[in-house]
Formats: sequence, structure tokens, C-alpha cells
Amino acid sequence: MAAVALLLPLLLTTKGCLNAPAGDDRRAGAATVLADLGPGSQRSGQRLPWPSEGQSSLVVEGTGHVGTTGGQRPVPIASLTKVMTATVLLRSHPIGAGEAGPSVTVDRRAEAEAGSSDESTAPVREGQRLPLRRMLELMLLPSANNVARLLARWDAGSQQAFVRKMNRVAKTLGMTRTTYTGASGFEPTTTSTADDQMKLARHAMRHPVLRAVVATRHTRVPGVPGTVRNTNRLLEQPGVVGLKTGSSTPAGGNLMWAAHVGPAKTSPLAIGVVLGQRAGTSPAQGLDAAFSHSEALLDALRERLPAALAGGGRARS
Repeated sequence: MAAVALLLPLLLTTKGCLNAPAGDDRRAGAATVLADLGPGSQRSGQRLPWPSEGQSSLVVEGTGHVGTTGGQRPVPIASLTKVMTATVLLRSHPIGAGEAGPSVTVDRRAEAEAGSSDESTAPVREGQRLPLRRMLELMLLPSANNVARLLARWDAGSQQAFVRKMNRVAKTLGMTRTTYTGASGFEPTTTSTADDQMKLARHAMRHPVLRAVVATRHTRVPGVPGTVRNTNRLLEQPGVVGLKTGSSTPAGGNLMWAAHVGPAKTSPLAIGVVLGQRAGTSPAQGLDAAFSHSEALLDALRERLPAALAGGGRARS
């Protein structure tokens, strides 16, 4: 496995830094537990079950960066791309809580692409009009590539122009090892790293509308037959509130996820990114592995972190 990086003094947030104020045992204790849980820890009994392949990154909001594995070589990310697509759209067309947003008209190309057997799509029809909020549901829940490309054309006139916007936003978020070449992630030339996708995931979970959409397990969209189901089956676990799947043969299984560490919705939010699981196999095999590793990480984190966050132990020198 590639070299593991865990630079806690640099990676911990200001809310959970190693140099905690005197007497702040809660913060210092949490930071100590993060060091024990990280992939570079010498305390193997405490370490989380990090994936042995691909890349991964894990953060607990308000506490710090637990760790990163697998190096920082850009790899294909498949449909995780759509999180950036949604981010760009919501910057250009803001939607408030409870709002539907502007209407989008389905064009002929999106209808034609709905019949593709080579990629995930949604059965939309030319001339159909749906608000942006509903279009985001079609793009993010079943991971419809034809809707992602439709929204790119609607926003910027062409997918190429939209991709330029995606790469500009990536730069503003500090995603220095990310290159977008399409709005859907279908192209294996769209590449990134676990740490870069973590920056995007944290940004996305701060947007109320995007956060609400990715937490939706299933819905019905007017004019679209049947139930629209989320491909993220990790949402079946209590406390999981997002985020996005991505899979292909070159990319393997990828999962960006967010979940509350404790039973309450006010408990700390853990965000994880797992890339490149079982790359070179089938998309289904890769995604199964991404789900399995992510669930194991989350279960272990929930078991080992809460005591420190509740002030259950004092920092060790």
C-alpha cells in the first residue's frame, strides 16, 4: 500500500488543535484519540479498520482530521463528480430552503441519452420541465449521467463551458490535484484524490439544499415513472445523512459519506471518502467493497471516539 500520511499538527482544525488551551481536556483528549485512531498510530488495537487498497480520508467536524491513506495520486472518481456539478449549479442558481428553484427544460439529447445501456440515466422526455431542485434529485439519487450533462448545458451553454466552471470552483476550494473533464464522471479522465474530495464533501454538507438532497433515500418526481431511489445504501444505517456513490471499472468503487457519530442529530458529523476499491473489477463489486469498508470505518469510529468528545478522558502528555 502507498505511504500513509497523517500530519496531525497541520490537519487538525482550529476547533480541535493539538495545542489546546490549558484546562481544555475535552479538546486535547479528542485530539489524542484522533492520533490513536489514525493510520499512522502505534496503538494498533485502537486504529480504525482503514481500507488496504485505494485511498481514504476521514474527518470529524469540529474535532479534526483523523487521517488519510493511499497517497495522493489522482485517480478516476466516477460519479463523485456530480457533487461538484451540483455545487457549481447552486452557486449560479441559489435555492433557499423550501424553494424549488428555476425550471429546466429537457432537451432532445437528454431524452436520447436516457436509453443508454452503458451508464446510469433517468427516463426524462424532451420538452419536460422540472425545477432545479427536482433535477438535482434525479442527478444525485440514481446518479443520472444524462441529467448531469443536461444541467451543464442549461447552465453554461455547453458541457465544455461548464467543466471550466467546475475546475475554477475546485481551485477556490483548494483542490489542487483534481481535474474535471465532464459533468457526470462518466469519463475516466476526471481524476482527484481522497483529500481533495474531502474538501468538496465538507463544503457540500454546509449547503442546506444539497445536504437535504443527498440525505434523501427515495422520492417521486412528477413526470418520471416509478420511485427515484438513492444508490447510496449506506443511508439505511442510522445517522447517515449522505453523500454520493461513484463506480466504474477503471475507478473501482468510490463513496463519499457523512454520518453523525452519536445517536443525536446534534452529535459530531463524520465525513469519509473512500476511493479506488476493487478497481479493474465490475462497478458492482467495487461499490460493494466501498460500502463495506466505509461501514466498518464508521462503526469503529462510533465505538471509539464518543468518550473523548464527551470529556471522558484527560489528555496524555
